[in-house]
Amino acid sequence: MPRLRRLLRWSLIAAASVVLLGATALGILYFLIAPKLPDVETLRTVELQEPMYVYSRDGRLMALFGETRRYPINIEEVPQQLKQAFLAAEDARFYKHHGVDYKGIARAMWLLATTNDKRVPGGSTITQQVARQFFLSQEYSYKRKLAEMMLAMRIENELSKDEIFELYLNKSFFGHRAYGVGAAAEFYYGKKLNQLSLDEMASLAAIPKFPSTANPLSNPARAKERRDVYILQRMAQLKYISQAEADAAKAVPMHASPHERPVEVNAPYVAEMVRQEMVARYGAEALTKGYHVTTTIDPTLQAAADRAIRAGLRIYDLRHGWHGVEQHFDLADGEDEATMLARLRDVSSQADLLPALVLGVADGGARVMLADGRQIELGADQGWNGQAPATLVKRGDLVRVLRSETAAAASDVPAGTASKPGGPGAIRYSLNQLPRAQSALVSLEPGNGALRALSGGYSFAGNKFNRATQARRQPGSSFKPFVYAAAFERGFNPASVVLDAPVVFKDRRGHLWRPQNDTGNFAGPMRLREAMVQSRNLVSVRLLDAIGVDYARKYISHLGFEEKELPPNLSMSLGTASLTPLSVARGFSVFANGGFLVTPWFIDEVRDSNGAVLFKEKPATACPDCDFGSAGKVVAATAASSTDVDGFDLGPRGGAAPAVKEADKSKPKDIKAPPADMVVAPRAIDNRIAYQIVSMLRDVVLRGTGTPAKVLGREDIGGKTGSTNDHRDAWFSGIGGPFVTTVWVGRDDYKSLGYREYGGKAALPIWIDYMRVALDGKPIAVNEPPNGMVKVSVAANGALLPEGTGGVLEWVKAEDLDRMETYVDYGPQDAVPAEESFDIF
Repeated sequence: MPRLRRLLRWSLIAAASVVLLGATALGILYFLIAPKLPDVETLRTVELQEPMYVYSRDGRLMALFGETRRYPINIEEVPQQLKQAFLAAEDARFYKHHGVDYKGIARAMWLLATTNDKRVPGGSTITQQVARQFFLSQEYSYKRKLAEMMLAMRIENELSKDEIFELYLNKSFFGHRAYGVGAAAEFYYGKKLNQLSLDEMASLAAIPKFPSTANPLSNPARAKERRDVYILQRMAQLKYISQAEADAAKAVPMHASPHERPVEVNAPYVAEMVRQEMVARYGAEALTKGYHVTTTIDPTLQAAADRAIRAGLRIYDLRHGWHGVEQHFDLADGEDEATMLARLRDVSSQADLLPALVLGVADGGARVMLADGRQIELGADQGWNGQAPATLVKRGDLVRVLRSETAAAASDVPAGTASKPGGPGAIRYSLNQLPRAQSALVSLEPGNGALRALSGGYSFAGNKFNRATQARRQPGSSFKPFVYAAAFERGFNPASVVLDAPVVFKDRRGHLWRPQNDTGNFAGPMRLREAMVQSRNLVSVRLLDAIGVDYARKYISHLGFEEKELPPNLSMSLGTASLTPLSVARGFSVFANGGFLVTPWFIDEVRDSNGAVLFKEKPATACPDCDFGSAGKVVAATAASSTDVDGFDLGPRGGAAPAVKEADKSKPKDIKAPPADMVVAPRAIDNRIAYQIVSMLRDVVLRGTGTPAKVLGREDIGGKTGSTNDHRDAWFSGIGGPFVTTVWVGRDDYKSLGYREYGGKAALPIWIDYMRVALDGKPIAVNEPPNGMVKVSVAANGALLPEGTGGVLEWVKAEDLDRMETYVDYGPQDAVPAEESFDIF
């Protein structure tokens, strides 16, 4: 008995020693680890990485930017069964323990002792996983495990169970760049949490343990096993669901498929502009902090811009013939489908043009394979521009097919099956090609510069170069309104007569420059209004020579152009400056808004992930009725006699100008102070000059190079065509209703667009198609003469006429009236004047 007592005593002493040593070891580890543990209080303010959301002006999604998919949810949004699925999978005693589940630890220790596994399940609670996800590495060691347990207990002291559960559900990785259960539900099933079925909930709960190798897409068989055995059956055992419910969910086949968050407004060029601007403002973290950016883009107008560009470029392409297939592959006889599909893997769709591989031709048609494996029969009538497919392509060619909806549908059949005719409203495919030309469209509100639509090319997928903001091209004659505006500041007006006749300019080195009209003829003396309507080059050159290049460059720079961008010679009058479509649209907005320089903008508001406003745009706005004086000149004209401007003869006056009745003076407008909260845009030009230019631009549409725009049936349409040497660039910039819109068409390689591809032929149809949508339901914009103008009657030769004697009516600045000639004898109108010679410098 004494021996038994001694054995018992020594056993107790040994056990106590072990406990004491263990406690001592744990204490030492605690004091070694505890000071290094992070502050769990930071979990209350944790910012989860979340993509940047970009929206149109009406709140529709335009783009998502960021490497991770994460859409944080509140615990209140999580259905009860979804919570139970995760509890069954990870921690059934979550709401009972205090961060560490000692039963689970004991079970894990038993498995360690009785198996050869070094890693066993059952030891980590949801709280411990949160500790590991936010603060610790994935290293597997006892030291890390102890730190994890200590952090878990601290977290339980600081946060509620629901707060911890919410962190877990939002932080966990679900594979395929999806972080958080909200992103996982949307990616795998395209659903919100409250739309998930029981089998889908169980499938999601099964993923975090093995997110890369057991998700429903990467390994459906293993995912189904985990769903059925480890989740649904466990939920039944825990009485979360009945066995019948579990069995019914198990019977549902795995049906996950990739779902990207749907983009509701397709504006990739604008979205990329937003991304770049946000990174410039907030740094790279702008893409990970869940910012919500609302833009100024109008979805309807943006869609119209894209449609107009694509239709216009395809019509242009039809005029210039088939230019061949994109690529040719030597297909082996009997080449398998997987190999053929691999050839299409890296070829992206561009707009509605899909890549296709020609499998063979017969009976005038062709059989092609699309990138998704479908095989399409193109009949002889589904070729390009009336040419049968078999005459244009052969087996192995990489081509494009145009997808459209039509009452006369093409066959759309699975691979290897016979073609079947489609019915009314079915999808039709036809052979097509990528246009060689490119285009850009910019449409903004001239009152404040808000961009309403912008497209930088035929397809962002094909080329991310944004021609609307990055391409610098010569505007040609569409630049002439800026030269005319500068001349009007120097005393000219729409009724001033300038000679349209040959002229030669010589530089200091003796080089000669003989500018020509596009038509090759000369009209002699003509009023500036008619010169603008007919786009006479020689008049513009003489006009710029009259007012001086240096003066014109300085004046035109006030319309938003950099002075250094403008050529320091007379060629500037013909639009040889290299300008972006956006800058040209900005310049035309000065005319449309009464003379104010607005800055184009596209980000209206930025909110953080909690909805707090970080930024709200307050744009500088035109205020034509505000109290800034009637003239508002920016560049004062140098002193000049009433008959001379920098040596240019405005014509001898044969007598005093006729008296102007009060009824022929512009009606005084109500002038008021701008609202206190308005940021007023700086005045760029005299509002009377803006009126005169708009009046002339409207005449260009009524009876000049822009007459096709009359089809819109509106009196407030005005604009200017532009073309450059060898037809490399085609432009139309115009105003109408509340919009200023610029369209450019050209080739990225600077080659010619082709014979007679003028602005009125290549660019104007795109402008019309867009403006038809943009102006629908918009009121007519008025163009009334502002204060300080008088109405006069002018003869064809520019002479003032007494009241009631005919002539054309013209509004001119009051101070210019005494400069206007009453008669100038230019000799016979049908005689072509001899060339005059001037020095360029």
